[in-house]
Amino acid sequence: MFGSAQNGVLLAARLLMASALLPTGVARALNVSGFAVTLAGAGCPAPNAVATAAVIVQVFGPLAVILGVMPRITGLAMAGFVAGMAALLHPFWLQAGAAAVTERSFFLADLGLAGAFLMYAMTGPGAWGWQGFFRSGDAPAPARATKAAPKAPARAKTGGVKRSGGRAPARAAA
Repeated sequence: MFGSAQNGVLLAARLLMASALLPTGVARALNVSGFAVTLAGAGCPAPNAVATAAVIVQVFGPLAVILGVMPRITGLAMAGFVAGMAALLHPFWLQAGAAAVTERSFFLADLGLAGAFLMYAMTGPGAWGWQGFFRSGDAPAPARATKAAPKAPARAKTGGVKRSGGRAPARAAA
């Protein structure tokens, strides 16, 4: 895929990844104490602090993904957050029967989402991120100059007379 089709797919992927976390983050933001009780029941140390930090990450992380802000940092942070919360909230290895199957499904779905965030961290947001709005069209970002190109070796001066290395050019008779 090239050009605007690729940018459209990357935008759609960012919106889908954010939609998996943002509604839950907003709901948890409206009831942080209830989320802290859930974390305490799961055996989380310092559940109030973890709940507050999780709400901040779960609300502002997806917004950063939608806008395409700092994709590597955001993608890695969101992948770690999702994987950590999956291990904390869906410990299927402690369950038996149908509950284990359900918790394993949720755990694996969260790991799949963590993988999507890792892919976002490696591919970036595309041209339709927040930086793309400041550029015109689908032109790539200007390359940064890292090192000056080496200069050609200086030629030795020949006393003002230019000498050629081969045959003298043919001149028209005046």
